[in-house]
Amino acid sequence: MSKSTKNKIWNGSILAAFIAAAAVFIIMLQAEKKVLAEYEKITVCVTIDDLPKGESITEDNILNYVQTVEIDRKIVPDTAIKNMDEITGRIAVHRIEKGSVVTRGMLESEEQITGEMEEAVIAGFRAEDLYQAVGGVLRAGDRIHIYCIDKEETAKEKPVWKNLFVQQVFDQNGNAIDSGDTTTPAQRINVYMDNGKVDDFYRNLAKGSLRVVKVCD
Repeated sequence: MSKSTKNKIWNGSILAAFIAAAAVFIIMLQAEKKVLAEYEKITVCVTIDDLPKGESITEDNILNYVQTVEIDRKIVPDTAIKNMDEITGRIAVHRIEKGSVVTRGMLESEEQITGEMEEAVIAGFRAEDLYQAVGGVLRAGDRIHIYCIDKEETAKEKPVWKNLFVQQVFDQNGNAIDSGDTTTPAQRINVYMDNGKVDDFYRNLAKGSLRVVKVCD
């Protein structure tokens, strides 16, 4: 075998070795990426205390309820909230237990609550001015139906305002009742209402003909 032929074989062997090494390196790199992806961390918002239903998250109280933590990506829901700014200004749709990953469906904005109203305002009334209130203790975040009672027709009732959102409730001293308080009676209730319906609401309230029914969760 000539020297030039040997050199060609040698060079070919070296090239083949490099190609094989490169292929092995790429395979190992892809395998490493796959393993790392399985354990990749992602930052999400997690509750550090029970977040009561109807609680409004503000800049003042957000750190009492939520913080960002890193957890395995593979267990994070697609709708998980990753930025604290996305939570501020929103309201808890239901009670969120401590240690929960906060998702978009757990919170709603005031715009979502009042979206179907032409001009949303807050209407307030006292429990003592009602004809009747049934369905349990009212708290911020609850939904209520308000019926008008026709006392001249054997207390016949008709639905007037349906599925109103309770914005806040107050005790007999005018103090806002915490959403987590399940015992203190609500003496004053504020609800979101379309401005065009407010006058009619207060006319019927003055007659003592309104019945409030809490909508079950």
